[in-house]
Amino acid sequence: MALVAISPNDPKSVRLDELGYTDLGDSFAEMKIRAKYKQFNFPYLYDGDNEEVSRAYGPAATPHAFVFDRQRQLRYVGRVDDSERPEYVKVSDLRNALDALLAGREVEVKQTKSFGCSIKWAGKSDSVKKFMEKLAAEPVSVEPISVAAMKALRKNDSGKLRLVNFWATWCGPCITEFPELVTINRMYRHRAFEMITLAANYPDEQKQVLDFLKKQQASTKNFIFGEPNKYNLMDAFDAKWNGGLPYTVLISPTGEVLYREQGEIDALALKRAIVKSLKEDRFK
Repeated sequence: MALVAISPNDPKSVRLDELGYTDLGDSFAEMKIRAKYKQFNFPYLYDGDNEEVSRAYGPAATPHAFVFDRQRQLRYVGRVDDSERPEYVKVSDLRNALDALLAGREVEVKQTKSFGCSIKWAGKSDSVKKFMEKLAAEPVSVEPISVAAMKALRKNDSGKLRLVNFWATWCGPCITEFPELVTINRMYRHRAFEMITLAANYPDEQKQVLDFLKKQQASTKNFIFGEPNKYNLMDAFDAKWNGGLPYTVLISPTGEVLYREQGEIDALALKRAIVKSLKEDRFK
């Protein structure tokens, strides 16, 4: 028996919010990262450029399984099982089909409906463009933050996973990584997630901060240190923080620090931490 996995999606037709349940996109380069990280021991094929193979098979959603016998005759097509949640699975259709073929029996159920993510067929790039234009038009603002608000920020009683990034307009690494943080926010913000940026600039530098945020289309919750004594604000959030920038912290809804990085973030490691924490939010 052999297994082959095929990705049918056109990467240019995938919106950022459609990546809210994953840490990687659908490009061939990212597929290779996924295969290595998950230690796939089967061929994982990319069909996103022309989708000829995928269209020939005709999947309705992913995952969509096609089982062939030794004579390459199609014997089963459809779902893996009857629920994406393991505790609710009652019928394992794909396994039943495989077991029957391996035992030399006829497959009893030859076709089922599939249920999952829609195929991102080529041609949806206009939709992606409109989506990005809509994001670009969102209002951007910034406001001062007090010591009390800093303490509340760290406590996190929002009921959401909270990503906090400290940065400054004069900090080179902060500027370099900022677009990646904007992308992360756009990927996960429709889930139980929020991103907050905190500019460690002086209060009278608010205009420069706002100008930068607007250029970055950072329609997140944005704050600037609300008093000249930065140490009061730093201690209110994290007394152990030595003040180096950038400084990024991922805080669970219960206040637990799930990811902390002083210096530029590892974007993939951060996204993996976010996905892991958000894994069950849609089942609550």
